Amino acid sequence: MTDPPLPSDVPADAHARSGGDERASAVPPYRALVESAPVPVVAADRRGRVSLVNAAAHALMPGLAAGALLDARTAPGWLAAAHGRRGGADPGAPVTVRGSLAGRVFTARAAPLPDGHTAWWLTDVTGRESTERSLRSERESTAFLARASARLQSSLNPRRCVVTTARLAAGHLADAAVVVRTSRGGGLEVTRAVSDGRLEEETPSATADEVPGLAEALAGFPPVSSRWAGPERVPAWLPPRGFGRPASLAVVPLPGSGETAGAMVLLRRTGSEEPGPEEDTVVRIFAARAGAAISAAALYAEQVTTVAVLQRELLPPPLPHLEGVELAGAYRPAQTAQRVGGDFYDVHPADGPGRETDVVLGDVAGKGPEAAVLTGKIRNTLAALRLVESDHERLLDLLNRALLRGPQNRFATLVLASFGAPEDGAGSVALRLTSAGHPPPLLLRRDGAVEAADTSGTLVGVLPEVSANTCSTVLLPGETCLLYSDGVTEARGGPYGEMFGEERLADALGSCAGMHAQAVVERVGMLTSEWLAGREHDDIALVAVTAAHRTPLSAVGGPGRGGGDR
Repeated sequence: MTDPPLPSDVPADAHARSGGDERASAVPPYRALVESAPVPVVAADRRGRVSLVNAAAHALMPGLAAGALLDARTAPGWLAAAHGRRGGADPGAPVTVRGSLAGRVFTARAAPLPDGHTAWWLTDVTGRESTERSLRSERESTAFLARASARLQSSLNPRRCVVTTARLAAGHLADAAVVVRTSRGGGLEVTRAVSDGRLEEETPSATADEVPGLAEALAGFPPVSSRWAGPERVPAWLPPRGFGRPASLAVVPLPGSGETAGAMVLLRRTGSEEPGPEEDTVVRIFAARAGAAISAAALYAEQVTTVAVLQRELLPPPLPHLEGVELAGAYRPAQTAQRVGGDFYDVHPADGPGRETDVVLGDVAGKGPEAAVLTGKIRNTLAALRLVESDHERLLDLLNRALLRGPQNRFATLVLASFGAPEDGAGSVALRLTSAGHPPPLLLRRDGAVEAADTSGTLVGVLPEVSANTCSTVLLPGETCLLYSDGVTEARGGPYGEMFGEERLADALGSCAGMHAQAVVERVGMLTSEWLAGREHDDIALVAVTAAHRTPLSAVGGPGRGGGDR
C-alpha cells in the first residue's frame, strides 16, 4: 500500500494562531487531514505527549488519546522507543521502523510537523511480509534442491549416495535424518546424520515394524504426504546417539527405478519450527531425487559386479611351460568402461604321447554379456572337441554345428595352431595353422623377415558348412609365430587417427627378430599402445609361439656373448 501524502505545507503562522500553546499549535492546521487518513496516524511532541490520534490509530491502540504519553503503556514498545530516539535526532531525518501490533506487522514512518511535533504514519505490511517470506523460502528451497541434485548426481557409489542423502536432509529438512535400506539378507542398513555433521552407519538387529510407516515405505507403497507424528513409538536404535527423544518424526519413501530405494526418517527436536505445506512439497521432491540417485547407483554397482565376473571368466588362463617351445600371451580389454569384450585365447597342452599342444585365439561377434556367453561356449566346446578330433577342419565343422543349434547371429572368427614336441637334435617345431575368418598368423623368421601364414577360411556359426585350409610350416630355433586379434590392426591412432594396419604390425614384428616370446608380445603391445596414445580401442589379444633358442640369452631380445645360434 502507498503511504498517503504527508502534510508538508503547514502555514507559517500556525503557532501564532494557536495562542502559543505547544500542544494546540500542532493541531488545528491539519486535524482534518490526519483524522481522514485511511491509515493509522498518531502525532506527538518532543516530550512524547500525544497531540493527534485518528480513528484508525485509536482502534489499534485504544490507550492513545490527545494529551496522553506515547510510551509502552499506550503504544507498542517499538513505536514508543522510536519516538524517544526521535527527540534527540535531526527532526528532518527520515525514519521508518517496523514491528508487530495486534497480531499483524506494521511499518511506522515519521513525518516532521511544526514546533517539533512528529506524526507517525502506520502501514499494515503483513501481506507483504508473508509474500516476501514465501518468496525467500521458495528461493532457498529451489537452491537447496539444485544443490542436492548436483551432489547426488556426482557419484555412482551407492553408499556415498546414501550418506549424501542423510547429510543433506539433516542439514536442511530436519534436525536429524535416518536413511533405512533393506540388505540382501533381509536386515536393515541404517545411516544416521545430524545437522551438526555427525554420521553413523549401522546394521541393527531390528525390524521395520518397530517404526510406524517404515515397513510400508520400504515395501514400495505409493508415497503419501509426509505426516509428522509424535514420538510415542520411536525405538532406541532409530535416533542418532546423543540426540535424545525426538519431538516428532516423519517417514518418507525413497522411490527408485521400478522398486523402492529405501526410506528416509526425519527427526525434529523440541522447539523446532513446525514444517508448513510448502516444506512437505520440498521433502517429497528431495526424496524422489535421492531415491532415483540411490537406485541408479545401486544398478550401476550391480552392473559393475556382473561385468567384473564376466571379465574374470574371459581372462586368458596362465600359459604352460613347454619343453623346447616358448609361449607368451597378452590381453588388453577394450578401454570403454564396463564393456565386456569378445577376444580370447586358450592353450591346451598335449595330454599324451604323440599328441599336440593346441592354441586357439578368437574374436566373437558383439560385446557385453551375450559375447561373454558365446565366448564361454566356444572355449568349452573346443576344449572338449580336441580330445576326440585333431584335424583342424573337422574340428571347426563340429564347432560350427554346435553354434548353429544356438541363437542366430552368434558367430566368431578363430585361428588354430597345433604343434608337437621339437624334433630331436634340430630343435625345430612343426606347426599347423588354420584360420576361420580370422587374420592369418604372422611368421617371424630368424633374419627378421615376416610372412603371413597361407591359411584362410569362413567364420563359424553362420553357414551350414565351414571351409578352411590348413597351413603347415616349421619354426627354426628363435623363430616366432604370432597370433593376434584385429584389435591390433584396427587400433586407431597416430597423427591422423589412422588404423595401425597390417603393414605396421609386420614392421613391428620384424623388429623383434631373435627375441624371446615374452619380449615379442611386450614389444608389439608397446608399439600398439604408443600408436593409440590413450585413445579408445577394441580388445587386443596376442599369443606368440617361439621355437626355443638353443643358446641361452644374456638379456631379453638378444644372444649372449659368442652370439648367434649354434
